Amino acid sequence: MDHCSAPLDILIQGGRLLTLSEDNRLIEDPLIGIRDGEILFIEEAHAPLVSLYAPKEIIHADGCVILPGLINTHTHVPMVFFRGLADDLPLMDWLNNHIFPAEREYVNREMVHAGALLGIAEMLLSGTTTFCDGYFFESSVAQAAYESGIRCVAGMGFLDADVDHVAEAEIERHLQAAEKFLSKWLPERPMITPALFCHSPYTCSPQTIRAIKEVARRHAVPFLIHLAETSDEKKIIMNRYGHTPVHHLGALGVLDDMTVAVHCNWLDEGEIACLAANHVKVSHNPQSNMKLAAGVGPIPEMLAAGIDVGLGTDGCASNNDHDMFGEMDSAAKLHKVMKKDPSIMDARTVLTMATMGGARVLGLDRLTGSIEVGKKADLIIVDLKKPHLTPVYNVCSQLVYAASGADVQTSIINGKVVMKDRRLLTVDLEEVMDTVIRIAQDIKH
Repeated sequence: MDHCSAPLDILIQGGRLLTLSEDNRLIEDPLIGIRDGEILFIEEAHAPLVSLYAPKEIIHADGCVILPGLINTHTHVPMVFFRGLADDLPLMDWLNNHIFPAEREYVNREMVHAGALLGIAEMLLSGTTTFCDGYFFESSVAQAAYESGIRCVAGMGFLDADVDHVAEAEIERHLQAAEKFLSKWLPERPMITPALFCHSPYTCSPQTIRAIKEVARRHAVPFLIHLAETSDEKKIIMNRYGHTPVHHLGALGVLDDMTVAVHCNWLDEGEIACLAANHVKVSHNPQSNMKLAAGVGPIPEMLAAGIDVGLGTDGCASNNDHDMFGEMDSAAKLHKVMKKDPSIMDARTVLTMATMGGARVLGLDRLTGSIEVGKKADLIIVDLKKPHLTPVYNVCSQLVYAASGADVQTSIINGKVVMKDRRLLTVDLEEVMDTVIRIAQDIKH
């Protein structure tokens, strides 16, 4: 293709490019051409004069590293409203006695939209360009994502009022809500991928799980579910159904390559083999797992079994932030100490989990996750000219072990600059924060 046939939208010049493509190239002083939302070309330093490309905008990346935008494979963005509300509690106490009651009393469309915008702003400022959400009033989350220009997998949430006594009418209401949500967001929304999210095997009946998965299959959208998060969950499911959580879902026939299982902390070899055989994707949320003392997923074993694993922050009620750089650091170190092996979960493996691995988990790997010609221009520029990032011997190590979301200088999504020089361009941050503070005044501690 003739690069000069039409003006470029953006030309990125200088710095270092970490493609995270299959060949894992590190290109010094690159030129990256972006047009119509896609990466048009990647040239080496010896390319012709910049003026030949007639770019509408030139972004200089000297002293920086350019890499794919980070992909947060699991969160509940409106839960920024519950940040710090019920810290330092066991998961079942935290969930049943604090979070569920707060959600029943305070969650509404206005709150969800405002909380989503604030969570998205936090993600854009810290280098996340794609996120996967699961919550109630999910159309409001999808709308916030659409307004802000971030790529989003929006999962409409479901749980049953009484798992042991689910009426046909309740199942029918679930199905109608799922169809209505998908009909709104499936057509012509290239930045929004709708999904369906059953909260967990212990809050959703077998009837609900099967019914929602059937709708997801019919429309070829992702099916999301918390799975094997705690040892208590494993006991509950064993007592109710006579299976572990993984084999319970296997018996229900809902495990396949469009299923994203979140957490997966309590798995044995047979369950790992079951997930691998069914091509189930996994979202690993190390900081949330640590904070709630939920457990540590056998991630090295899952990766060795060929399971696609991405990283997620979880919601801010159980993690307190959406910084994927912190999540990478935690993921690497947690498994080293658990395995007593400093070589396990090396920096490149973890960085890949936060980019291309996440894209595979969400079924978006043909669009994003690496910087390659023909892919969508979802990329970030990290400023290495910082005391804590000097000197640089290994770029991957520096990003995983030393960098933070505050070091992201510029974020580009679908070829559009959404944050530049630490300033958001698609979200009025002051207005959003004022709205969140106003709504939060009514939330009882």
